[in-house]
Amino acid sequence: MARSTKRRPMGEINVVPYIDVMLVLLIIFMITAPLIQQGVEIDLPQAAAEPVEENNLQPLVVSVDKQGRYFLDVGENTDQPITTETLQIKVAAVLRNKPKTPVMIRGDKGVMYGEVVRAMTTLQAAGVPSIGLLTDPSE
Repeated sequence: MARSTKRRPMGEINVVPYIDVMLVLLIIFMITAPLIQQGVEIDLPQAAAEPVEENNLQPLVVSVDKQGRYFLDVGENTDQPITTETLQIKVAAVLRNKPKTPVMIRGDKGVMYGEVVRAMTTLQAAGVPSIGLLTDPSE
C-alpha cells in the first residue's frame, strides 16, 4: 500500500517579525513623544476642586507664567508671550465666532495675584461671561 504524501497547510502564524516591528515602533514613539509636547511651563497650585462639567467645545486657555507674561493657546506661536491688548483682541475674535467657548486661566503658583486679576479683567473686557481657574488636583 502506497502512502499518499499530501501536504497540509501549516496552521500557525509566525509572529516573531510582528513583535520586532512593534518593539521598534514603541521605541520610536517613546523617543518622539517628549519632543512633541509644547507649551508654557506652568506650576499650577494644588486644590481640592471638583472637575468642571464638560461640553463639546474646546476651552480657551490663558496662561500666566512666573514672570507675569500672558500666553494664549490659540493660533500659531502659542509659546510666545502676548500683551493684554493682543489678548483682549484675540479672545474677543474667538468669542465672536464661538460665543459659548469656555475660558480658563492657568496661573503659576509663584505669580503675583495681581497679574491673574489683570488677566481676568482683560478677559471680561473682551466679553467673557465667566472665567474658570485651572488647578492641579490635590493629592
